[in-house]
Order: sequence, then C-alpha cells, then structure tokens
Amino acid sequence: MSETAETPRHGGNAFFFVIVCVTLDMLAFGMIIPVMPDLLVELTGLPAEEAVAWAGPLTATFALVNFIAMPTLGGLSDRFGRRPVLLASMATLALDFIIMGLASALWVLFLGRFLSGISSATFSTANAYIADTTTPEKRGQAFGMIGAAFGIGFVLGPAIGGLIGMIDHRAPFFAAAAVAGLNLIYGLFVLPESLKPGHRRDFELKRSNPLGAFMHFSKLPKVAWFLIGLAIAALANAVYPATWAFHGEIRYDWGPSEIGLSLAAIGVSSALVQVALMGRILKWLGTVQTLVWGMLINVVSFAAFAYADAAWMALAILPFSALGGVAGPANSTIMSNLTPDNAQGELHGATASINALSLVISPLIMTQALYYFSSGAAPIHFPGAAFLLAAILTGLALIPITAGIRANREETAQIA
Repeated sequence: MSETAETPRHGGNAFFFVIVCVTLDMLAFGMIIPVMPDLLVELTGLPAEEAVAWAGPLTATFALVNFIAMPTLGGLSDRFGRRPVLLASMATLALDFIIMGLASALWVLFLGRFLSGISSATFSTANAYIADTTTPEKRGQAFGMIGAAFGIGFVLGPAIGGLIGMIDHRAPFFAAAAVAGLNLIYGLFVLPESLKPGHRRDFELKRSNPLGAFMHFSKLPKVAWFLIGLAIAALANAVYPATWAFHGEIRYDWGPSEIGLSLAAIGVSSALVQVALMGRILKWLGTVQTLVWGMLINVVSFAAFAYADAAWMALAILPFSALGGVAGPANSTIMSNLTPDNAQGELHGATASINALSLVISPLIMTQALYYFSSGAAPIHFPGAAFLLAAILTGLALIPITAGIRANREETAQIA
C-alpha cells in the first residue's frame, strides 16, 4: 500500500460530485422496483405467485452480464480513469430504462437487463473514486457515505416510483430514464477525474475478467479471506432485490405504493445509519469489530424477517436491520487498505463481480424458495423461507471473515 501523501486530492467538491452521481443512479434504479411485479404479470399473463418465478432469471441475466463486465470496467478505469467509465455507464443506463419502459414482450425486458448489466459500473467505480480521493484512515466513513447515497436513492426512488406506478406501471421507467439522463449531463459538466497519471496501470486482459481478477487476488491472502466472506454474504443480501417486492405482495398483500414506501423506509434507515452513526461506530468499535457486529446483526435481522407474519412486524424490524449495513463499508475499508493504489479499480471491479455473481445465483434460489413455500402446492406454507436461508448464509460468511482477521492480526490491527 502506498503512502497517504501520494493519494490525490480534489477537495470536498469531488467527493460531493460522486456522491450525487451514486444517489441519482440509485434513485433511477429504485423507481422501477415497485412496478416490476405488475410489469411481469402483464408480460407473462401469470398471477403474481407464478410470475415471481421469472424474477429470478431476469435478475440473473443482469447479474451474469455484470459479473463478466465489471472486472473489465474496473481495469479500464485503472488505465483511462474513473470519469469516462462513469459517464459511459450513465448514458447506457438511460437507454436501458427506455427499452424496458417500451417492452411489449418478455424478451425485451431481458434485453434491458442485459444492457443494465453492462452499464452498471457506477457503484464499483465510485468506490474506486473514493479510494483515490481519501486517506486510508478516512475510507471507512467515506465508503459509508457511498452506502448512504445508495440509501437516499432508495428513500426517494421507490416512493416516487410507487406513486407514479399508481397511474401507470410503465411510467416509472421513463421517469428513471430522465433521471439517468440528468445524471449524465451533471457528470459531463462537473465530475473531475480522480486517478492521477502516476497511479494508472496498463490494461491487462488476463486480469480484466472475473477469473483473472479472482486469480490475482487469490495470491493476496490478506484480501482473499474477506473476498470469500463478501461472496457468501452477498448471496444472502441479494434476498432484498430478488424477493422484497414479491414477498410484500404475496405475504402482506402490498401494492406498488406500499412496496415503494417500505423500500423508502429501508432507505431512510440505511441513510441515517451511514450518515449519522457510521463514523461514530467505527471510532467506538474499530473497523474489524464493526464488520463482525454488523454481520451478526444481519443474521438476527434476516431470521426476524423470516418469522414476521404481519406487515407491522417487518416494518418494525427495518431500523434494526439497517444497523447491519455497517458491515459492508467496514469490509471495503479493510480490503481497500490492503490493496495498492494502482489496483483499487481492479479490487472494486472484483468485488462488484462477486456481488454480480451473487445476483446470478441468489435470485434463482431465493425466488424459488419464496415460490415453493408460498404456492398452493407447498408442503409447508412458509413465505419467510428465503429470509431464513439468508440468515444461514450470513452466519456462514462469518467463518472466512474470522479466519482472515485471525490470519492477519497485525495488519488488521493497524486499520482504524
């Protein structure tokens, strides 16, 4: 890891710019979530309990393309800078929402998710941008702010999408396209480049693919344990995007507005934790203990959601579950501080690929678990099965994380 003095600085404005970019992109993504069940019902002609079976393959299409593309985009950002990758992502995202809004057949919706998978570089590249512009000791709080931007987007996005969706369930797609387009214009005029020429590296195809990136980081045991833990935890966390809307409709009889408001509540809780508590928790517990306790909170939260038979129970659990969000920034901080400056894009490309791979595998498992235990033919009626599975996976993720902490006590002890 290079010295702090070598890390480029652009002042508070650069940090603000990338936070706004992430917020707007998450706003656009969040706007379409409440209406996806209705659109799938329309395009498939099936009731919601059966249409949910298509939600897994649809999400997996996005994730599989994302899994393949992310290391390449991360490598390109290490070579050419973060700004062009972010701008290209924003432009393609706007086009994608228009295609999905116009979808007249299921295959067109799959085409839209394919393009989304290619274009969604924003979150991982934003993390690399933050690594470029912050000192190692400030990265935990900075990554928390990225998480807060994600949450704020989900405060406004689903709420707006749910309200617009009450008029027409296709309207949120066009509204999301407009937001993505405004984000592109914003980025063109105000987003500065963060990666100094001296910190760039040549683009290597053998490292700019999922297998190559994983092989590279497998040679870095300081990082590898935490990547394994991230991979397992990501399988669990994918239960939210994969099943929340369908889970609410099937279990609590929610419509688009209720789904949107519940997602907004998730976003509010997450944003409050990341903005108001993340820095304090890191100072109180330290990065390593923040990671461990965040994971334990996630185990309890998932299990609680599994057995929440009434809507008010699920809503009551949300503030507590938001505390588990501290685990992600803490894990990112540990991995980023153990990675050289000229490989930050590669690292965050690899982590994005892990998250994408989880969205290939997890939705297929989670949506089928929801479908299997919610259908009339279910041997045991248990709509919370997907969340119980998520709790088990999160517990398993603690095993490699704990091994990584124990195997690298000296290095992790130096991370504030």
